[in-house]
Order: sequence, then structure tokens, then C-alpha cells
Amino acid sequence: MGQQADGPDEQHQRPPGVSDGTVAALGKLSEALECVERARGHLYSLHQLIGHADLMLDDAVEQFRAAGHQQLAERIDTELRGRNVIAGRWTFQIVEDFDDGYHALFREVDQQARDELVGGRRHLYEAEMKERRRSRGRPGHEARPVSEG
Repeated sequence: MGQQADGPDEQHQRPPGVSDGTVAALGKLSEALECVERARGHLYSLHQLIGHADLMLDDAVEQFRAAGHQQLAERIDTELRGRNVIAGRWTFQIVEDFDDGYHALFREVDQQARDELVGGRRHLYEAEMKERRRSRGRPGHEARPVSEG
């Protein structure tokens, strides 16, 4: 087995001349992007849940008709089933607009900031936090995975 380095790999080390403020700002931008990614997941959940609910309305309409509730079945069938969730849009259109607009721009700005300021490196703030918080020499506190070889 090879010798294990006691520190982060080069891609998780601050380039020379990069200030604490820059690393902190990049960390905050990354944290904000992570929140947007979580929101995007919720948006996809909304998309799938609304789609599933709309398909369930087929059964509800059929069951109301079978139970003799023609007016209610007709209202669900014509007013609710297949309805836009917001003006002019089903959820797939909301997802596409979000992905192509806000989400794409957010990822682009995050990438630009990292490329311009730290050579594209990711998670420098977290890597430095790990170095401050880990107990060197203790099992489970290694700087990076133990290489096999």
C-alpha cells in the first residue's frame, strides 16, 4: 500500500494569492446553488405529483359516473382534468422554463466565478473546513481516500 498524503488533493487546495474573502464568497455562491438544486428537485416532485394526480382523475371520473354523479364527473372531466396549473402552462413547461432560464444562468455564473477566481476548483471552503475540523492521524479522519496499490 502506498504512502497516504496528509492533506487535501490539489483540486481542493486554495491557489496562491486567493484571499479568505474570495474563498468565503465562492463558498456562499456554492451553498446558494445547492439550495437551487434542492428547489429544482422539489419542482420535479411537483411535476411528477401533479401529473400523477391528473391521471388519477381518470379513475375518479369513471367512479363518479358509475356511482350516478354525472354532473360532478363531467365537471372534473372538463374543468379540472388536463387543466393548466398556471396560466398557459403544464408543469413540464414550468420545469423547462426553470431549467433553461434561472437554473442554467445560476450554474453558468457559479462556473464562471470558480473558473476566473480559483481555476475551476470546487468546494474550497468545505475542503478548508474539513482540514480545520478533522483529527489528524485518527481512523475515519483521513484527508482523502486511502489509495489502493
